[in-house]
Amino acid sequence: MPGVEAAVSGFTGGSLPNPTYSGNHQGHWEAVQLTFDPEVISYESLLAIFWRNIDSFDAGGQFCDRGHSYKSAIFVLDEAQRQLAEASRQQVIEQFPSEQVVTGIREATRFWPVESYHQDYYVKNPIRYRFYRAGCGRDQRLETIWGEAADH
Repeated sequence: MPGVEAAVSGFTGGSLPNPTYSGNHQGHWEAVQLTFDPEVISYESLLAIFWRNIDSFDAGGQFCDRGHSYKSAIFVLDEAQRQLAEASRQQVIEQFPSEQVVTGIREATRFWPVESYHQDYYVKNPIRYRFYRAGCGRDQRLETIWGEAADH
């Protein structure tokens, strides 16, 4: 996205030091740490993109990825981000009154980047990534939720 300067895959939210994919990441959420230029893209726009790329009604994970570390959450750095995140969550709740939004909003804790082989996985392994997305039904589920507004 224009204005997004970096997107780093990693873990956050747990207390275990040095979580890894190849080892233990118990208690952490899989997360992406974004660095962005607010003069080019706003935090509110990033939140809108986020919501349209997740299943905010799935309490067990996301698509094929199941378990605690794959549950959706927004990690905020300060009160201003919290207020914007809460407002965006409320918009989703109002848009889908018959659904329960399970995506939480949490204080950001230390972010642990994952191993280098997993960074930019979709770029390094485009065929595997496409099969993964198709096999998990990710795009179809997002279209079911968001219709033409789905980002994928």
